[in-house]
Amino acid sequence: MNIDNLEAFMYVVHLKSIHKASKALFLSQPTVTARIKSLERELNSELFIRQGRNLVLSSQGKEFIPYAQQILQTLREGKRQLKHQGAQNEIVIGANVITSQYFIPHALTSWKKEHPQLHFKFTATTNDELITKLLNHQVNFAFMRAIRDEGINQEPVLDNSVRLIVYPDHPFIQKQNVTVKELAKESIVFFECGAFDWDLIYKLFEVEEIEPNIEFKVDHLEIAKSLIINKQSIGFLPYLCVKEELEKGELFEVDTTHLLQIKQNVYLSYVENDTVNLLRSSIEESVKQFYT
Repeated sequence: MNIDNLEAFMYVVHLKSIHKASKALFLSQPTVTARIKSLERELNSELFIRQGRNLVLSSQGKEFIPYAQQILQTLREGKRQLKHQGAQNEIVIGANVITSQYFIPHALTSWKKEHPQLHFKFTATTNDELITKLLNHQVNFAFMRAIRDEGINQEPVLDNSVRLIVYPDHPFIQKQNVTVKELAKESIVFFECGAFDWDLIYKLFEVEEIEPNIEFKVDHLEIAKSLIINKQSIGFLPYLCVKEELEKGELFEVDTTHLLQIKQNVYLSYVENDTVNLLRSSIEESVKQFYT
């Protein structure tokens, strides 16, 4: 049985798209399609039901998944056994941009102190790219947003909820139950990032049929923070990026839970849990230290 065909099958299963699977495998879409068809011919079974542009697993496809997983897992374990011992001591970690900037520097320092024999390699990239790297076994584990993928395990580890942030002497600090109308009168910096459900903030104003005064749109958190610190705006920002400033009293959070709540976690994500279990206590301790 052709391993490449099995790999193509599992990538389509995980990513639910031939297009995404082809990108993850660095192949053309026709090549991935051909590999799936070749596997179907070999098994004499239809693995996917084609509904327009969408692929849906057939009952035979669902039954075949654990066997394909077992074959590929056995191959990966064999490859690992053949690697040099030095390579086995290297831990590769990935994280999305926000977690990379605000949590990982603290975590890596802590992990290295507890495991001096290990070598750590780190990569920062988008959530979509992290999914590919996890499935491709290019990283041992990653810190990222919640996803829906049967092949990736996730555990919530960091609170990154979105909060309304203002500068120290802003009048909202002394006010209870800020209204949408009052918010709309303020100069707002809007941090644009696809990792969060920012539509909830827009809808907050749409429901009241009020146009917010968004004077700045930025795609960099430090710029958004700087505008707030310099009293140019207020804004909704993820907790990780403002944790330090909130603790120092350089920025303040205004409670808007009566208007909306954007609860978001960063998840420890992995395909195989061997490395995670090796570092689990260290990961838990680094998170605990980060919040104290």
